[in-house]
This record gives sequence, C-alpha cells and structure tokens, in this order.
Amino acid sequence: MAAKSFSIHGKGLRINTKEDIAPLIEQMRAIPGLEEIHLGGNTFGTEACIVLAEELKRIDTLKIADLADIFTGRLISEIPPALKAICDALTTKTSLVELDLSDNAFGGRSAEPMVNFLTHNRSFQVLKLNNNGLGVWGGTTVANALLESAKLSKAERKPSNLRVVVCGRNRLENGSAPHWAEAFAAHGKLRQVRMPQNGIRMEGIAALAQGLSKCPDLETLDLQDNTATESGTRAVAVALPSWPALRSLNLSDCLLSPKGGIALATALLKGKNTQLEILRLQYGEFDHRTIDLLAQAIAEHLSNLTTLEINGNKADPDDECIANLRDALESHGHTNALDELDDMEESDEEEESLAVEQAEDEDKGKGQPSAPTVSKVIDPADALADMLGQVSLKSS
Repeated sequence: MAAKSFSIHGKGLRINTKEDIAPLIEQMRAIPGLEEIHLGGNTFGTEACIVLAEELKRIDTLKIADLADIFTGRLISEIPPALKAICDALTTKTSLVELDLSDNAFGGRSAEPMVNFLTHNRSFQVLKLNNNGLGVWGGTTVANALLESAKLSKAERKPSNLRVVVCGRNRLENGSAPHWAEAFAAHGKLRQVRMPQNGIRMEGIAALAQGLSKCPDLETLDLQDNTATESGTRAVAVALPSWPALRSLNLSDCLLSPKGGIALATALLKGKNTQLEILRLQYGEFDHRTIDLLAQAIAEHLSNLTTLEINGNKADPDDECIANLRDALESHGHTNALDELDDMEESDEEEESLAVEQAEDEDKGKGQPSAPTVSKVIDPADALADMLGQVSLKSS
C-alpha cells in the first residue's frame, strides 16, 4: 500500500458511533497528504459515516475513495443518510480520481443520495458501482445524474473527465439502458465500460452500442452474461469501427446467434480494431462460419490478439475451422492464445440462409439494427411498477 494511503480493508470491524471511528480518524490525520482510503470489508453505521464525512471534507489531497462493502448487515433505512453524507463530502473534491462503492447492496432507493456527487463533481474519472442491486430505477437515476454532469461540463465548455464506468450485477435491464447510452454518448471520452450480468436484452444492448459509438477512445467493453441475440450483436458489429483503440471485448454468455456471430466477425474483418488483445466470445451460439471468419480477421488484422475464448459454441474441436484459427494465432506468435474447447457443441448443418452476405448487408444499410432512441425517458411510475413486478422485462 502506498505511503499516503490509509487502509483497514477486510478487518471485519463494526463501526457504529463517533467514538468507534475516532481512532481511525486520528490515524488518517497522521498521514500528511493522504491520497487513498480503503475501508472495505468493514461495516459503518450512520453516525460513524457522518463523522467520516466531516473528515473527508478536510482532506484536499484525496484521489481514491475505496468504500466498497462498507454497509454489510445494516438496515436499509440506515444506508441512505450515511451514503449521502459521504457523497456530499466528496462533491467538492477536485483531487478525487476514483470512487468505488461496489458490493454495497443498497438497492435502488440509495441511488438518490449519490446524485449530487455524480452531477456536480466533474473531476473524478473512475466510477465503480458493481453489485449494488440498483435495478432499473436506481440505474436510471445514476445514468441521468451522469448525463446532467456531462451537460453542465458542455455548458461550461469543459471536456468530460469520466473515463471508467463499472456497473455490473445490478439488474439494470432494458429499462435503464437508453439512459446509460445517452450518458455515455454525452461524456464521449470513456475508455472502459463494464456492465456484465445485468439482464440487458437485445434492445438494450443495441442502445448501449449506439451510445458508446460516440466514444472513439473506448479500450474495454464488457457486456458478459447479458442477452444480445442477433439484433444486439449486429448493433455491436456496426459500432466496432468506431473503436479503433479497443483492446478488450467481452461478449461471452450473450447468445450472439449464428447470424450475429457472422456480423461480428465480418466487422472485425474490416481491420478497424487492430489493437484488440482480448476477445471473449464463449457460449455465443455461433458456428464454424463465424470461426472461419474470425480466423481470417486474426490472420489479416489482429496481430495483437493474445487471448481468444470461444468455448461453448457450435464446432468440433477437430474441425478445419479450429485448425485455421490456431494457424492464424500462431502466425503472430500467439500459440497459447486460444482457450480450452472442452464444451463445444456439434454444429447443426441443417441451418440454412446464414451466408456471410447477410452480415455484410449491415454495411449497405439493409437490416440496420433498430436501437431504441437513447433520449427516451422512463416515467417514474412505470419504473416503480417495474420494480413491483407489475411491468417486467425478462432477463434471460
């Protein structure tokens, strides 16, 4: 840990009162120019958080606030005021680079206490909200706050500083996806977006791809374990040329479909993603046609690819397409790039009308993916109904 860092990470402390937190505050004050705090793996009550917030206001050098997993065992009524105190204290911190509130299962109702910070602190670059149980309404609240932040920066003719958004395992679903898409497009300088395991279906994936196509510096995109199917995958394929700096793409467990796989591989054949190092496409339901196209794309354009995961798709490991894939990787010196193929499915040769030309139609404007309009706003009543199960979107 850095010399200018304070950490009690993983100690399992239960810190309820101002008396409980007083010794920790003293230790923090003993570190001149404190830049990092790591408080995760402990549990903080409201009173302790208010005292912590007052201390945070005093620190002008703070760069990283690691507050992941700090509310375990707390009543849901305790969390909003505690979270608001901390976030409000960080709102004016121009030194802040990263805020991590992951693994705090505070749910959608605790999104509102973050809004002031998310809207008005326009210095931070990294936001981590992984596994918070935000749901559609909470996710929409967060995304709209980020959008408002981007609008304020634009009004002041200042560029956005936001570079990394991690928001996986939050049940964001399709309902919040257009709002995230609009926020991403408005910030425009994102380099890393991770949104795995959110129950987002093809329309939502298409919206996200459309929004992220406005982020030409994107290096990492992780949408693992959502549901893209053909239309969502085609939307990602259309966006791929917009990301020349892309280094890592994770679409594993997204049910890409045979046609979707062809569209994706055909997009890679354009040679616009030559920086790609990691490509994860496990359990995508595509077959030997996609794999052959991937082999060609790798041979011609992807000399930097060092990790390729395609297990769980439809091809025998002894098929010629796999041999072509290995040859392509080996031609760039990446003999060990391909993952294990112990769960490949037998290809269904009876499937018809899956020619590569169908994927290439995307470039000619035929069958263009129809993403939802990213400016669509969710009505709060509809969102509440969704949370109550009166209106639902399947997440599988």
